[in-house]
Amino acid sequence: MKSYSKNQLGRYPLYLRILKKMKEEGAATVTSSQMASMLGNSEEQVKKDLAAVSASLGVPGKGRDVSSLIDDIENFLGYRDSTRAVLVGVGRLGAALLDYPGFKEIGFDIVAAFDSDPGKIGAEVSGHVVLDAADLSEMLPKLQASIAILCVPSRAAQKVADAAVKAGIRGIWNFAPVPLDVKAPAIAENVNLASSLAVLSHRMKTILKEE
Repeated sequence: MKSYSKNQLGRYPLYLRILKKMKEEGAATVTSSQMASMLGNSEEQVKKDLAAVSASLGVPGKGRDVSSLIDDIENFLGYRDSTRAVLVGVGRLGAALLDYPGFKEIGFDIVAAFDSDPGKIGAEVSGHVVLDAADLSEMLPKLQASIAILCVPSRAAQKVADAAVKAGIRGIWNFAPVPLDVKAPAIAENVNLASSLAVLSHRMKTILKEE
């Protein structure tokens, strides 16, 4: 199976956003040069990325068909499939994720929310009645979810991940500020907000020095 770098995978949603906007504006075709200019990437990089997921070839002077590219990228990313997920930890970040409307557009459906705080259990947040995290292992098989979103404190993250994987979860989207040890066939994607902010801060510092 062909491998894709993390950076490369992260570019496809950006391509998709541009393509959908272009389609809304009536564009039928797009060139790699146009997309590179809009994203600030190299034309060669865009060409390689699109060729890796699209079976159709571009027409010299016209580029690739916008609608076909949208289909190719959405199929590659699995956006046409329905993915069921549960969220654990309904704090500020968890509540914001529950309220995010963009998940529906990519076939991502949060079917249940869990928390251990008695003050939150039973409350309704963005259309979800918060369930007791103690019932997570029992509820997961019934919910048929494949992904667990963790927005819990670092001290609880590994324990929650272990329980989720044992109950059948195969993907952990971890927002807790600690890396997880997850055994195959399950996988974990650790979202490090501090690292992301550090990258942004460093890039801004570099830009300001150049001005």
